[in-house]
Amino acid sequence: REEIVDAIFRVLAANGMRDGAHMRLTLTRGEKATSSMNPNFNVYGTTLIILPEWKPTEGATTYDNTKGVSLITAGTCRRSPPSTLDNKIHHNNMIQNILPKIQANLAGAADAIMLDVEGFVSETNATNLFLVRCDSGQGEEMEVNVAVEEDCVRNAVLVTPSADHCLPGITRDTVLLLAKELGMQIEVRRVSLSEFYCADEVFTTGTMGELTPVTMIDGRKIGDLKRGPVTSLLQKTYKKAVETRLDWSTEIPPFS
Repeated sequence: REEIVDAIFRVLAANGMRDGAHMRLTLTRGEKATSSMNPNFNVYGTTLIILPEWKPTEGATTYDNTKGVSLITAGTCRRSPPSTLDNKIHHNNMIQNILPKIQANLAGAADAIMLDVEGFVSETNATNLFLVRCDSGQGEEMEVNVAVEEDCVRNAVLVTPSADHCLPGITRDTVLLLAKELGMQIEVRRVSLSEFYCADEVFTTGTMGELTPVTMIDGRKIGDLKRGPVTSLLQKTYKKAVETRLDWSTEIPPFS
């Protein structure tokens, strides 16, 4: 771990990057003596690829976290069970993600919802999914203010699919922790697509996009087609936590 952190800092220093950058790490088995799938030919040790680039949180490759996005449900491509390809591992076999993304692109949607082999929702092709179910105040016109946010916390139930067929993302875990601290009811279980259709709010979570409201799924309106009060509250709480909880981050050492 220390060697990886040191390598990251050296790459950032070489590129003069201290803020506003996104980094992707890829660990391979390393160079081969000859072309082959056989790991016995990886004779030089593992290779760590560190790829940083200037990329804002809300940009061309991510989402609109204020207006929200629309999703579709992926057609024939399903999330595989752990017995074939474990989606809890962030691996380089991304064909299951790319095909649904192409489908979403063609449909004019931000991403595609991925179902598992039994038809339950797992995640999108790029992010984890949450829904909000309100036990009171449904159908009322609400503005996001302190009183309403407190009411939503008391009455809202936050639901996310269990991580049986999806990546248990860091942002997903962070949102679950923050929601618990806010006193929200939380359910982590198998969730059907119809529950998302009928939800009061839906949002996605991911490292780059953070928390993104979902306003439509398969042409069905979610809530009142705008960011809901619970999503807004969690967005603010997440932003504050990232900025103030220093134990959640590693300080970049000074470099010229």
